[in-house]
Formats: sequence, structure tokens, C-alpha cells
Amino acid sequence: MPVLLLVIGIAFGALLGVLWERSRRLAVSSEAMDHSADRLLALAGAQFDAAGRPINESLSRLDDRLRELERGRAASQAALAQQIDDVRDAAGALGTQTAALVTALRRPEVRGQWGEMHLRRAVELAGMVDRCDFQTQTVLPGSAAATGGEGLLRPDLVVRLAGDKYVVVDAKTPLAAYLDAAEATDETERQQFLVSHAKHLRTHVDQLASKAYWRALGASGRPTPEFVVLFVPGEAFLSQAVDIDAELLEYAAARRVVVATPTTLIALLRTVAYAWTQDTLAANAREVFELGRELYGRLNTMSGHFDRVGRGLNSAVAAYNQSVGSLETRVLVTARRLNELGLVDEELTVPAQVEVQTRALAD
Repeated sequence: MPVLLLVIGIAFGALLGVLWERSRRLAVSSEAMDHSADRLLALAGAQFDAAGRPINESLSRLDDRLRELERGRAASQAALAQQIDDVRDAAGALGTQTAALVTALRRPEVRGQWGEMHLRRAVELAGMVDRCDFQTQTVLPGSAAATGGEGLLRPDLVVRLAGDKYVVVDAKTPLAAYLDAAEATDETERQQFLVSHAKHLRTHVDQLASKAYWRALGASGRPTPEFVVLFVPGEAFLSQAVDIDAELLEYAAARRVVVATPTTLIALLRTVAYAWTQDTLAANAREVFELGRELYGRLNTMSGHFDRVGRGLNSAVAAYNQSVGSLETRVLVTARRLNELGLVDEELTVPAQVEVQTRALAD
């Protein structure tokens, strides 16, 4: 036991020695590391102090740029807010004006004036103002006789065709049901209004067909094709009606009514304008032909006058030459004797004969 305790004490002492030596080495290493860290911090501080000024300048420029961007963003945001306010105000004003326009278009007299305005605009765009008679509230001559005295006909427009023919255009604006459909929020209700809109347009076709404008024009001595143009002042008005009533156009054509929107009416009027151009060219050609014949006759008469003048000039030249010959042989011979006798000093001047003859006109 004592020996065992001794051995354990020696081993414990050796262990303590080893631990102390290791702790001493760790302390030395820690001091070395602390010294190195101090040197590293000192070196980093020196480097940072050397580079601190450029970094500060860069940071200052960056801060100025950020402030400038912030000011620009604030100005843009303010301008955008102002534009949004302007758009909101404009939308409000447009909504008010639209509501006022819709209210006005619900009145039949306003719808009629609006349709006539679009009709006149279409005529102007087609370049046919000088070939169209706007006869609003104007009674067609002979309309009472043509309708059996049942009523007078007042078309909105009479288009004069080449060849002294005419086409009647009546403007209709079926908007009441269409506007109701545009304001409807329920799809079923909207479809019901569109069905009414199509029926209204078909009713206008029937009313216009019953007037038979071509008969009134024929009775007044102004022949016209046997159809009338129903002008609808909006593409959407007709397309919505045709979507509901697919046979509307065929129904109108069977009753001699041609339904036209601004686009088709302009095309029709431009075709009429082309016919007028061709008619004008033909009339001008006929006039040129007549003028040519008249000019030819006048040139022939003038040639006869020139011929007589030439013959008169030739006769005058012959008489002149004969007179010069007579003067030379009968008068000047005796007169020269005076010069020979010394009574005069100057020589007599003898007129020259004319040798040029007039040129005859070629046949």
C-alpha cells in the first residue's frame, strides 16, 4: 500500500508538471497572439486612416446623389398625382357631358338634328355638296299627287345623279332603345332593349318604304331609281340591330330601302361623284368636238379672206409696176431733157419695181 501510494503520488506530480508546462506555453502563446493582434490592429488603423479621406468623399457624393434622386422622385410623384387629379376631373366632366348628351338624344327633335348633321358631314366628306340638295322641310313637287293626296313628302336629302336622275336619302336615328341597352346593367334586360332597337329600325324601314319617294319624283318629271336610302348615323346602331335581326337588310332591300351607315353612304356618294366626273368628261369631249368643228369652219373662211387679200396685193403690184414702166418711158424721158438743157442740176429718182409676189395658201 505505501508503495502504491508513492507511485500514485509520483504519477500525480508528473501530471501536475505536465499541466503546468502546458499552461505556461499557452500563456506565452496568448501573449504572442495578443501582441500580434495589437500590431494588426495598429496596422489596420493606419491603413484605414490613409484610405479614410477618399471613402468619406465617395460617401459624401453618394449621399448627394441619393438626395438628388429623392428630390426627383418627390417631384415625379407630385406631377403624377397632379395628372391623376386632372384625369379624374376630365373623366368627371366627360361623364357629365356624356350624361347630358344622352339626355338630349332621348328627345326626338334632337336625334333628328343630330342625324341630319351626320348626313351633311358624310356629303361633305364625299365631295358632293354641289350635287346634293338638302331639302329638310321642303316638300317634293308632285308629292301630294303621287301619294293620292294622303300627305306631303319631305326628304332630308336629294342626290342629283348624272343624266338628270335623283336618289332620295332619309336620315333616321333610332336611339331610344339603344341608349337604354347601353345603360342596362342586367344582360337579360340589355338583350330585351336591343330587340326593341331592332324592331324600331324595321319600323323605320316600313315607314320609309310606304312613302315611295321615287313615285313623287317621277310625277314631278325627275326620274329616279326605284329605291330610297335609309341613313343610320352610326355603324354600331345598324350592327347591333343586325345582330338581333339577321334578316333586316334583306327585309329592307325587298321593300326598296337601302340601309346605309356613314361609311357606306360615303362610298355611294363617291360612286355618284365618279359618274358625274365621267359625265363631265363626256360633256367636255362633246364641247371640244363642237369647238373643233366651229374652229375649222372659221379657219376656212379666214383662208378665203387671205386668198382674196393676196390676189388684191398681186393686182396692186402689177398696177404699180405698170405705172413705174409708164413713168419711166413716158414722163421721165421728157423730164431728163430739162436736165440736159441746164435748167435743173439734180438727177431724177426712178421708183423701183416690186418683184416679190404673194404666197398662195396650200390646199
